[in-house]
Amino acid sequence: MKSKNITFISLNYFPEDTAIGLYSSQWVDHLQSQGFNVSVITAFPYYPQWEIRNEYKNKPRFIKENKESVKIYRYKQYVPKTPTFFKRIIHLVDFTIGSFFNLFKIKECDLIISIVPFTGSILLGYILKKRFKAKLWVHVQDFEFDAALQTGVSNKTNIFFSLLFKVEKYFFSKSDIASTISRSMLSKLETKTKSEKFFLPNWIDENKINPDTSARHDYLKSPKKKILYSGNIGDKQDWNSFLQFCKDLDDSIYEVIIVGDGAKRAWLEESIKPLNIATYYPPVEYEALSSLLCSADLHVLFQKTDVIDTVMPSKVLGMMASAKPSLVIGNEKSEVKAIFDISGGGLYYNNYSDDIITDLDDLYKDKLRPQKMGNNARKFVVDNFSKSAILDKTTLKIGSL
Repeated sequence: MKSKNITFISLNYFPEDTAIGLYSSQWVDHLQSQGFNVSVITAFPYYPQWEIRNEYKNKPRFIKENKESVKIYRYKQYVPKTPTFFKRIIHLVDFTIGSFFNLFKIKECDLIISIVPFTGSILLGYILKKRFKAKLWVHVQDFEFDAALQTGVSNKTNIFFSLLFKVEKYFFSKSDIASTISRSMLSKLETKTKSEKFFLPNWIDENKINPDTSARHDYLKSPKKKILYSGNIGDKQDWNSFLQFCKDLDDSIYEVIIVGDGAKRAWLEESIKPLNIATYYPPVEYEALSSLLCSADLHVLFQKTDVIDTVMPSKVLGMMASAKPSLVIGNEKSEVKAIFDISGGGLYYNNYSDDIITDLDDLYKDKLRPQKMGNNARKFVVDNFSKSAILDKTTLKIGSL
């Protein structure tokens, strides 16, 4: 029987308009448009600035909002100014405890959709599952503990982490269906739960990111070749290689623009001050994102090469939808590499070397090659990651539960 009452549990949600917050918001909007009664249990908006937004700072600890017919229950969680791993744990535990009280404001529930990270959302979902005898769908945007290990926080023999992985596996076992955003992450999910698995990639709204309807953004009006990094400025990126890249570029030809926020934003801003070639700007609103992305000549993403698809960077889809080529550093076995190999939408490297600068100079000696790469990238994401097609599949899946 088709579920009518859905509770959506996500730490990140509207009005956050980047990363998980954007995808959660768009999924909820889709569910509401399909006639489901949707309630959302979420936090006060804080990402990617790691600070509760000004318009929410003076609100009480628990609030209820309405977005059209969607009921939103928020808890004002602890947000660390410097989000180390252990401060993030406190952040998540606090949200879990506070949201426990919001669970009892839900009066009807047939299906719970819990978004990971964070793993505590599964616990909250399981409580609702037992209370209403409902189905529990766990959707993984990031394996948070695996990501922490791969970015060097600790190692798997650490007693604390061993306990975390056991708790994670126990929670995952309570799901009726589990989904995630890449094929390699789906393989990892196989090791964590025996429940039904579902491949649910992130999507792109090709009408929202569209070079045909975009204007030149004020951040990118230079006559030079404009190289853009737009997104979270966090620990998963290889910023040391990025800085070396900036130093090696010819500043008479290229300009580097950084747009975003995150845990390493202040450090990066300070690090680029001696460089004439790089400029930092704060994040843009979602409505201006298309103009920003489509105004670039090249997108860059430098990932730490020891991270293999603990997460499929959502920014990649926006980069490709802009119809501009990308230059990416990452692991040889990454799913991102497979996408670029198939699409021909950019340049992919396993590590930073002088060859990157040489290849970049060669790329722009040919006026048609960058345009061809960009067109290949956009065609690939429109054909494979269209928002409407992917979200329609979630509606069909809900109907089968």
